Amino acid sequence: MEKKKLLKNKIVDTLPMLYLETVILMVLGQFLGSFIFGIPVGIAYARNPEILNSAFLNTTLMYVIFLGIWAVALFWIGLSPRKQQTVFRETLDLHRIRKRNRPILQAVGTKPQGNNWKYLLFGLVLGFVLNGFCILIAWLHHDIVLTYDAIHPLWFVVVFLTVFIQSSAEELLCRGFLYQKLRRSYKNPVVAIVGNALLFALLHLANDGVTVLSVLNIFLVGILFSLMVYYMDSLWCAFAVHTAWNFTQNILFGLPNSGINVPYSVFKLNAATARDSFAYNVGFGIEGTVFADIVLLAACVLLYLWGRKHGKKSMDVWAET
Repeated sequence: MEKKKLLKNKIVDTLPMLYLETVILMVLGQFLGSFIFGIPVGIAYARNPEILNSAFLNTTLMYVIFLGIWAVALFWIGLSPRKQQTVFRETLDLHRIRKRNRPILQAVGTKPQGNNWKYLLFGLVLGFVLNGFCILIAWLHHDIVLTYDAIHPLWFVVVFLTVFIQSSAEELLCRGFLYQKLRRSYKNPVVAIVGNALLFALLHLANDGVTVLSVLNIFLVGILFSLMVYYMDSLWCAFAVHTAWNFTQNILFGLPNSGINVPYSVFKLNAATARDSFAYNVGFGIEGTVFADIVLLAACVLLYLWGRKHGKKSMDVWAET
């Protein structure tokens, strides 16, 4: 009986099964978020059809639905496990599964050394600098023409918070849940670092304008965020860099974020004058370029070299299990 249980655990914790589990959590989370926030928007639309003409509302809705991923992920990790009350739940043994996942919650809270305000702020600055530098080069090379539109302080802050929700939700699943599960299942940390980054890239394959360079870009971003968790012991830093990266290109400068455009932004892109080059891709934005890939690769190498010499020992969330 014990051998069967161990074999079942080994199969469940293999790379393909963990990929499947992560994708299911993401799909269910997005469905839940769309359902919860879609209902009030639908009611408001029925009363006033003009409400969907609001760039601010549409942009906010695109991001805030990712609260569903937070809810589903935290439930599955085991925020508040309850005793099984039905035959169905006893059959699936949800309580046991969630209890096994529960140590991952430590990586989200303040227990890791790097989950602090210092690294959170550092991440916001780093994300802005990395993305802003790529945009600056594309602008100086005359690949893009940007025009100032307007800034509404309250809208600006609200949209930033919703971008944080979206970015941190993706990090919670990839660099929180999947990364930690891979660390437990495979002795070599490279599997966790590369493995979650690969799924992160694969999840963007259906995006508009995707290319080989853009997939490589997202893979390198995943590696960079994973190295932050490994060497800085900071999931919060990954939250922040991801947020600042997306917010800078999508909301500040009105450029595609992984091929996706949003209605609300401070600057507007003159799409008719945009052109493909080493620094900009018309279909995917700066993320579909060799220049952005070089910048991210350099960031990964620098973080790796820093981590080998000064990095913190990453907290082992499974140590007491």
